[in-house]
This record gives sequence, structure tokens and C-alpha cells, in this order.
Amino acid sequence: MKTLALIPARGGSKGIPRKNCRMIAGKPLIAWSIQAALAAKNIDSVVVSTDDEEIAAISREYGALVPFMRPAGLAQDDTPGMAPVLHALQQLPGFDAILLLQPTSPLRTTADIDNCLAFASQRQAKCIVSVTPAAQSPYWMITLDAEGRLVKLLDAGEATRRQELPEVQALNGALYFAHTDWLLSNKTFLHADTLGFVMSAEKSLDIDTPLDWKIAELMLSELS
Repeated sequence: MKTLALIPARGGSKGIPRKNCRMIAGKPLIAWSIQAALAAKNIDSVVVSTDDEEIAAISREYGALVPFMRPAGLAQDDTPGMAPVLHALQQLPGFDAILLLQPTSPLRTTADIDNCLAFASQRQAKCIVSVTPAAQSPYWMITLDAEGRLVKLLDAGEATRRQELPEVQALNGALYFAHTDWLLSNKTFLHADTLGFVMSAEKSLDIDTPLDWKIAELMLSELS
């Protein structure tokens, strides 16, 4: 199976300006995902989709291909996440499968990529997304009504301890795998046929805020 690793990285970023090319633990953020993908066993091509010339230059420096520049219209704050994926598949026909790697998941390793692809092969899965045990159970979450009273979101039944609650997973944003023909037909990774690939919480940090950045930098520095 010919597999494309696609790393989407637009230049604009509101929460952390220029985060995809900003240095973290000694290298640009995007470089962590590029190097993890390049070292994976069953990836045939590592491609970065970007609208930004600086990100493109950094990506090429670290070994990724940038065979096209993403149109500005597909790099806006409100651009649907699937849009650059479908655009890339139109530009790069001939791949049997695609593995989407968000650059904001720098703690995801080559081993995680290899294990995900092996899991896909073993289960003959058309689509897989990575998940991690939820840090907080929604069975203990509440909302407030118009009077400010607590209202449970979900009924936990008679459970009084965390261990008694149903196990809950959360999407971690690190790995999205699909057969290309399946993805072009369904146009989403989140489907009734999608399987979950479980990753540890330590590998699942998704950088979205300055606090996330500080935590990731500390963890990556310890690994370097």
C-alpha cells in the first residue's frame, strides 16, 4: 500500500503567532512531525501543505516535499479541516492511503506512526483516528441552568468513584489515517466505520495555547 504522510501547516495562527515555524526544544515545531514521519517504516512520501514560503523552506530543509503551495483560500481561520486534505489528494493522485499528521502534536513519535499503520493493517481498517483516555470524565461534568443551579451533562447512575465510570476516550489530533478512495467518498475521518488508535496521554499533547507550548517545550527538552 502506497501511503502519503500529509502535514498541513498554514502560516496564520492566532493563539501562538507563527507557531508552525517557531523554535521549540531546538528545532521548528513542524520539524518534529517531519522527522517522525521520515523515519517511519511504511510511509512512501512526506508532504507539507502550506500557504507560507517560510514554512515551505523549513519543511524542505528538514526533508519534506512541498510540491505545491496551498491556495490562500484554503488557509483561513474558518477553512474546514478536510479542505486542505482533499486539495492535497487532488494534487497528488496515486496514493492508496493517507496519514494526516498535525504539526501541533510534536510528542507523537515514529513508533506511534508505525504502530498506527500496523494496527490499520491488522484490522484491515478503512479509517483510524488516534485517541487518548479523557483527562476528565464527562459523567462528572456539569452545566448551569438559567438560575445558576448545577445540571449534570450525563447520568452516571450509581457510580460514586472514577473507577466505576465508563471508560471515555478523547480525540487527540495526532494521527488520522484513511484509504484514499474511502476518504474521497466520505470526506471525513469521523465516521461510523472509524476505529480508534489509543495513545498515551504523554504523547497526546496538542499545542493550542501558550501554556500548551510551555508544557510541550519542557517535555521535548527532556527527550532531546
